[in-house]
Parts: sequence; C-alpha cells; structure tokens
Amino acid sequence: MDILEGFGKRVRERRVKMGISQEKFAAKCKLDRTYISGIERGKRNLSLRNIKVIADALDTTISELTKGL
Repeated sequence: MDILEGFGKRVRERRVKMGISQEKFAAKCKLDRTYISGIERGKRNLSLRNIKVIADALDTTISELTKGL
C-alpha cells in the first residue's frame, strides 16, 4: 500500500471511530472537506503543517498517526 493511501486510511479510521463526519472534521481542522476527502482517498500529498493539524484534531501525535507507514 502506498504511504498516502495508508495515511489516508488511518485518518479515516480514526475520524470514524471518533464519530465525526468529514464535514465536521474538516471544520475542526480548518481545512476544506474536499481536501480531507482527498487525503482519506490517498490522493493528496500533505504538508507537515497539515499533518500536525490533522493529528491534533484526532487527539493523537504525528508519530502515532504515521507509525509503520
């Protein structure tokens, strides 16, 4: 599995586990919903800044979110 797909899958799994819609999650991250969709589908190559924003919104760390990818 590609690193972008793996990261996106992990983000989606954590978001769903938290019971948050993509729209609400995007608002929490202050990012566009279509951008979040692209991340979850493995179609976006994120900046480190956005990875940090997403990790914070998921109440986790960057290292935990990317472990094993």
